[in-house]
Amino acid sequence: MHTSPETAIILGTGLGSLANEITEKYEIAYADIPNFPLSTVEGHSGKLIFGKLGQRDIMAMQGRFHFYEGYSMKEVTFPVRVMRELGIKTLFVSNASGATNPTFDIGDLMIITDHINYFPEHPLHGKNVEYGPRFPDMSEAYDRELIRHADEIAREKGIKVQHGVYLGTQGPTFETPAEYKLFRIFGADAVGMSTVPEVIVANHCGIRVFGISVVTDLGVEGKIVEITHEDVQKAADAAQPKMTEIMRELINRF
Repeated sequence: MHTSPETAIILGTGLGSLANEITEKYEIAYADIPNFPLSTVEGHSGKLIFGKLGQRDIMAMQGRFHFYEGYSMKEVTFPVRVMRELGIKTLFVSNASGATNPTFDIGDLMIITDHINYFPEHPLHGKNVEYGPRFPDMSEAYDRELIRHADEIAREKGIKVQHGVYLGTQGPTFETPAEYKLFRIFGADAVGMSTVPEVIVANHCGIRVFGISVVTDLGVEGKIVEITHEDVQKAADAAQPKMTEIMRELINRF
């Protein structure tokens, strides 16, 4: 049986193939875990995987939950609470996003340096869970040291990375051109429908976070075209090898 992992990965869009690299696997279907929601999104399968990635013991969530699926924020972030109970110290997350920064291109990887919470319900709404303080600090929601190491790896491997602020919104509609414009004014470089709730709860639990986003469409004036979930998956799949390489190296070295 595995030793207790201290590293967890949420295998969001762009990181699915990392699951194939996990060895000595032990899998548990979400359906078999009490109180666990079930993933309903195409391309998101639902299971917890325990095993090794390289030399590192890890736990991976294959398939995440979204507010737009009808879950409450408590349900969306419940897996992060479970991670904390299991002794997880560092969480790696990925997602797909639409770029509002005009210097970004489709297929770019954006290391998330900060976020804007644009969800209508806060994941810590309600009675404080005693994992952390009532008013948690969010001045370094994404760990600066991990960002620095990721930059080193990207330089070494010749992988182009962007840095930016991710804005999380409820979805499930893609943004209107006016919304993209507004989010750019807010200071967002990219916008998506996940990640922010889990990151907030991880910080509340004292878990360090590293996040990376793959730009799958452009929300930049003059470049906005009709977009489908299939287009997003296609762009994410193309960027997958680069994202996987950065994550694999980062998890194993640090």
